[in-house]
Amino acid sequence: MKFMRFSLMAVVCASVLALTACSSVDLNKDNQYSDADVNDMINNPNGPLAKKSVYFDFDSYTVDQQNMPVVQNHGQFLSGHKNVQVRLEGNTDERGGREYNLALGQRRSEAVKSRMTLMGVNPDQIETVSFGKEKPKAYGHTEADWAENRRVDIQYHVSN
Repeated sequence: MKFMRFSLMAVVCASVLALTACSSVDLNKDNQYSDADVNDMINNPNGPLAKKSVYFDFDSYTVDQQNMPVVQNHGQFLSGHKNVQVRLEGNTDERGGREYNLALGQRRSEAVKSRMTLMGVNPDQIETVSFGKEKPKAYGHTEADWAENRRVDIQYHVSN
């Protein structure tokens, strides 16, 4: 049993290292960059922080393996840049009542925050909010549209 736990942990660690090794930007450097440099890293359309949405399955607030690299990249960057803050904006699709969707959106943003704090991000760097179904990306009524709306958006704020 101990060997299985060790093997699983080794696989997880190797996966994390492999994902972060692919980055051409050092996400861990603090205080070496100006605010303009940090903004360039955050807004680089080809950089490791380009994806700023974490998507969820229907009626779920669990960050799945497919979306974990997004959380890991942003978490690694935030843990290395203590002057940077984010707002995690939870969203849902149009199905469900207003109160239910606001609560689900909040649970989604809190789930992403939890993952980031486990990576060493200071919880004070992260604000969580929920928009429920009030801020859709897609306005259709298909499963593809609903899937696009079940997300947490990562919004950056750089302070001195």
